[in-house]
Amino acid sequence: MGIGENQIGTQRMTILKKLLLCCFLLLNACFPEYVHAQTLTSDVDYKATLGPVRTVEVEFAAIVTAPYHTKILKVWMPLPQSDVAQKISDRSFHVFPGDVKPSISSEKKYGNRFAYFEFKNPQGAQIIRQKFRVEVSELSWKLKPREFQTITKWPAMFDRYLEQPIEVAMNGEFQEIIRQIQSRSQSVVQRSEVGLFSAMKWIDKNLTYDHVIASLQADPLHALTHKRGHCSDYHGLCAALGRSLGYPTRVTYGLQLFPKSSPSHCKMEAFISPYGWVSFDLSETQKLIAKLEESDREDKEVLIENLRDRMKQGYRENSWVLLTRGTNYELSPPASAPVKVVRTIYAEADGVPLPEPDPSNEQQGKFAWMTAHKFTSEQPLEAAFKNLERLKSYSTATPK
Repeated sequence: MGIGENQIGTQRMTILKKLLLCCFLLLNACFPEYVHAQTLTSDVDYKATLGPVRTVEVEFAAIVTAPYHTKILKVWMPLPQSDVAQKISDRSFHVFPGDVKPSISSEKKYGNRFAYFEFKNPQGAQIIRQKFRVEVSELSWKLKPREFQTITKWPAMFDRYLEQPIEVAMNGEFQEIIRQIQSRSQSVVQRSEVGLFSAMKWIDKNLTYDHVIASLQADPLHALTHKRGHCSDYHGLCAALGRSLGYPTRVTYGLQLFPKSSPSHCKMEAFISPYGWVSFDLSETQKLIAKLEESDREDKEVLIENLRDRMKQGYRENSWVLLTRGTNYELSPPASAPVKVVRTIYAEADGVPLPEPDPSNEQQGKFAWMTAHKFTSEQPLEAAFKNLERLKSYSTATPK
């Protein structure tokens, strides 16, 4: 009798599982965007195709000079983390002239990790050097707009990537740009497919690259007001436009691994289902296109087409290492106020933020802090966005 009851119980369980599966399939057929949204997560690694790997020994130093009679100097230095695109190893720190040890912690909003240093009554400049080894891969997504999935309601964990400051959302010019982008499409589905690319096109046509007039803070209102800036302003504005078009976005800061006055450089990432987080670099693409247009190369039209296609398909080079993600967050341990972004370090003297330097700004010659860097590799240390030979081999056919 007991065996029979067990058999009946097993049969009932099998029938129940089949009924649940049928319900799921029916729900998925009628409301695919709802079912898909339940499986979405923002804490996911990149799903891109991995390309060539570059191995680099990184020595990165911050030289910070606090104002005279400063009692407490605080410095937060971001720590690159390992993921599918970059493998970090052999990390070490050295402080000169003192022997201050860092505390390591993560901020809560995006999970960025920092080494925190506190100097009491600092005398003269303080030098903090971080060394690590990175194996960084090229990433390529090969986006196909016809495969984009419309998400009408994102899970709550995406809220941090969709939040829009009220002063941005209510800006009249910003609202007009969104209206123009949306009016180009005839349906919600079409808008989800082309809206983000239309935002990129607007920025390319209306913003001019400029280190003198730059916010250094990924400030979309600065970009709207001045129509000028550098990578931070390009990607801060594009991220804001993307959010109003329904895409979770984030600005990502990192180091360019080749000789230049300042290695700091940012990109924008958008979450595009089913591809996940996809990286775009508007400013470097625009700069290289401008150089090609001024050149006398016979193949410049092909290269420009390849360059535009590569950006729209999602691309991240292997000469850039990610440091931080996101904007507007509370540091750990807390600073005097939340920060907009952290590029290479963040520093405060007695609770007052030290001004951000930009060594590429020809009109700026006084700095409260500065960075120094040395990159060593057996492979050529070159800017991927200047490698025209590699660009030649990139497919000119944008997937539809």
